[in-house]
Amino acid sequence: MTIKNFFAVLVVVLLAATQSVRAAGLPDFSDLAAKSGSAVVNIGTERKAQAGGPEDMFGEMFRNLPPGFDKFFDQFHGRGGRNDKRPPLKQKSLGSGFLISSDGYIVTNNHVVADADNIHVTLEANNGKGDMLTATLIGSDEETDLALLKVDAKKSLPYLSFGDSDRLKVGEWLLAIGNPFGLDHTVTAGILSAKGRNIHSGPFDNFLQTDASINPGNSGGPLLNMEGQVIGINTAIIASGQGIGFAIPSNMAAKIIDQVRSGKKVSRGWIGVGIQDVDENTAKALGMDAPRGALVGNVMENEPAAKGGVKEGDVIIAVDKADIKDSSALLRAIADKTPGTVTVLTVWRDGKTFDIKITLGERKSSQAEKRSGKGQKESDEGMLGLSVRPLKDEERREMKIGKDVGLIVIEVNPEKPAAEADIRPGDVILKANLKPVNTVEALTAIVSDEGVKRGAVMLQIQRRGDVYFRTVPLQKK
Repeated sequence: MTIKNFFAVLVVVLLAATQSVRAAGLPDFSDLAAKSGSAVVNIGTERKAQAGGPEDMFGEMFRNLPPGFDKFFDQFHGRGGRNDKRPPLKQKSLGSGFLISSDGYIVTNNHVVADADNIHVTLEANNGKGDMLTATLIGSDEETDLALLKVDAKKSLPYLSFGDSDRLKVGEWLLAIGNPFGLDHTVTAGILSAKGRNIHSGPFDNFLQTDASINPGNSGGPLLNMEGQVIGINTAIIASGQGIGFAIPSNMAAKIIDQVRSGKKVSRGWIGVGIQDVDENTAKALGMDAPRGALVGNVMENEPAAKGGVKEGDVIIAVDKADIKDSSALLRAIADKTPGTVTVLTVWRDGKTFDIKITLGERKSSQAEKRSGKGQKESDEGMLGLSVRPLKDEERREMKIGKDVGLIVIEVNPEKPAAEADIRPGDVILKANLKPVNTVEALTAIVSDEGVKRGAVMLQIQRRGDVYFRTVPLQKK
């Protein structure tokens, strides 16, 4: 063999060895897919509905999501026009789920089975077609988009167990199994891309993000770690993106499912406040060194927070000594606790921190009332870029606002600071820098004095029945 041939062979051997080493560093999902796949099921539903497109059946669900996001079980049949004279159609949908017990309990998404007249589950086929069983809805929780089904099987069924989603690290390998586009038991792999994602689909958003390929029909299917434990329930995607999917963390799901399975009502803690995030300008106005915590916009009468002494303008920065990053974190921290629990809130007020002990109430789902006020422009507030006027007596009664507060916003200059702070026509300004205002002169005085000196003014506003703080940045003189 010549030296030239020797080196040619050596290069080939080295390249092969390098590729082998690289391949050896990648996980093999075959055993995990084989062991876990048998516990994943295909879920089909039927619902009688007047002739119309699929948006008629699930339009409200999709409207609740921000633009670009989809719950993903869009496998519909029997699409039709909007002719109300046509007879009712059977609308069908497909989704995924997984067994959590040998006697037939199945976890899926609430939106997969919501309002269904019939639910059937198809088990994995050993040879040929899988068994199809009728499923009963045991219970569901709309706020976390979880549901529990039960099938009566003639045999012991394979099942999956929940893992600890809090221990997950970004970059870990994950496996998704489901029925995208009706293609049952499709297996895809990826990594954990991020934790704690808020996609504004509900009050307790805390999603895991993964680049494992998930598509319409994957809803309710498991997201598995390398030990074969369920660490997430696949729930949503960005419709216009690729490799961006979201799953409900197992630690949240397991707690809800346990309550539903035991026949209990899903209960959550409640303190009775309206809250929002603290941005840089708000932190500056409140004298905080950095944005953190949840700013209390209003305190509801006779609720736990009011009884404990929480006030409007307080910033809740910790719950039972655990730091609170923002308003979403506070919602989850309180909701995760059992009603009746004694809880300690750490509050920032007037440049100081102190603890407030309260006994939690029970959260009830509700929608804010829609209210608005209309009238003629009375005064231009040049520095903020607002046109405001005092409320009329009938408006106060309708909006349940006392006589000592309230200026309704008529117009907002889009090029002025108020517009940048998200002040909108129809908002009612209740307070400026925590001082009640009910005249244009009172608002002007606070803005011209404290606002200019501090470089920002914090407005408490009421919008459609809810109360918020909005901080408007100003230039110092």
